[in-house]
Amino acid sequence: MSKFILAVYVDNKFGVLTRVTSMFTRRGFNIDTLTVGETESPEYSRITLSMSGDGYARAQMINQLRKLYNVKKVELLDEESSIHRELMLIKVKNSSKFRQDIMTAVDVFRSKIIDYSTDAMCIEITGEPSKINAFIEILKPFGIIEMCRTGIVALERGSGSILTNDQETE
Repeated sequence: MSKFILAVYVDNKFGVLTRVTSMFTRRGFNIDTLTVGETESPEYSRITLSMSGDGYARAQMINQLRKLYNVKKVELLDEESSIHRELMLIKVKNSSKFRQDIMTAVDVFRSKIIDYSTDAMCIEITGEPSKINAFIEILKPFGIIEMCRTGIVALERGSGSILTNDQETE
């Protein structure tokens, strides 16, 4: 089973996200990550989702998404020709015993402390999912209090966009 990322350009209207996600549920597919946001045009939203499956599952989901009325474009984002990032906020225990180790990890992973108190630190990190996962592993021994991840957001490299690409994606 391989992981793949789909960019879905949809009308920015209520109920569209529900229709898209319920289509996955009806067909028994699981979404690994899902992010949604307004695009450069307020009339449209972009859904970026990742899922695992074989070639059949990938083709099935692309074809089914294209049939939905509010879906304007679906594109499979190839790992080599696109950029993937995640954002995570993570809160860890702040103790004098581990403070320097946490600060070193923050520097090495090019993250930043966005909130600091005597008993906790909140850290922001962006990067590829593997970087986020490695950062979590480094911080586990210090005591993770809470964390929140966005899921993958992705764009095609270069000047192309989901709206200017005319090639069919299967």
